[in-house]
Amino acid sequence: MPAHLDPRLLRAFLTVAEELHFTRAAARLYVAQQALSRDVRRLERELGAELFVRTTRQVTLTADGERLVPYARRVLVAQEALLSAFGQARPLLVDLNSPGLVTGRRVLHRARELAPEQELMARFESGLTGAAGELIAGRLDASFGRYAGLDPALRAQLDHQPVRYEPMAVVLPEDHRLAGNEAVPLEALAGETVYAGAGNPRTPEWTDLARRLFEGRGIQVAAPAPLAVGDEEFQRIMAKMRNPILAVVDFPAMPSTVVRPLVDPVPLSLVSLVWRKGLVHPGFDALRRAAAQLAAEEGWLRRPVGGWIPAIDSAAANVCD
Repeated sequence: MPAHLDPRLLRAFLTVAEELHFTRAAARLYVAQQALSRDVRRLERELGAELFVRTTRQVTLTADGERLVPYARRVLVAQEALLSAFGQARPLLVDLNSPGLVTGRRVLHRARELAPEQELMARFESGLTGAAGELIAGRLDASFGRYAGLDPALRAQLDHQPVRYEPMAVVLPEDHRLAGNEAVPLEALAGETVYAGAGNPRTPEWTDLARRLFEGRGIQVAAPAPLAVGDEEFQRIMAKMRNPILAVVDFPAMPSTVVRPLVDPVPLSLVSLVWRKGLVHPGFDALRRAAAQLAAEEGWLRRPVGGWIPAIDSAAANVCD
């Protein structure tokens, strides 16, 4: 047995173990596939054990590979903690979707309070589907959004923690016929065409939620609009279209519009903290604790009486009402 093991080799092994695909693992680590294969073979030589069974069609873990996984994770966690103690841990990259959304931002701020020695940096990917590819590639560490709305192939590579049943709302032009209401009953939207991000490749999980909500209620999902980048362009396009916009109650204010909660029933968007499987980082523990703390303090995971949520989201929540 070797006198010591290079943690780099363990990180290479663990990434392949999570992906069960050398090409995807190499992309996550930003190395050439040949270099990654060399590192795995070197680790196998040093341990005197075969860790993977490789065929032209698939990669699977051997019994020794399965046995090594928890040890490798513990070593890498310890390494991250050591580097953090000396100010050398890499930043944890946390996607908040958009700058004005509240839930993820509050969780991130609390995590920074819980772990002031860590660097937790915000990113803005504008949708969980868009962020998922970055998570899997290792270019992001965590994001927030509707986990149940992701493609099953993406969900298979990710984990999640329910954070909040976020009440939904509608953004209306200030001269819209419903703008004077304090709240808008869903039935009052019958005959309306509502924008819900159709055609945006970064947010199909949101469009899917809208379609489930509008089904049988006489509400149409607006056709795809030009894909706007940045708040200013989004506001310009929405002002030009003048469609109501499906949103959440904490949606940031836009010029010449009002935000009104939806009622009868109260539709809910289940926001989860989402990360790639096997993520190792000392700041991530603080992020999960922050999410759990705020959910408990604010009652974020208590579903209101009569609240509406798709069955697929309710199953994904895995929480007791």
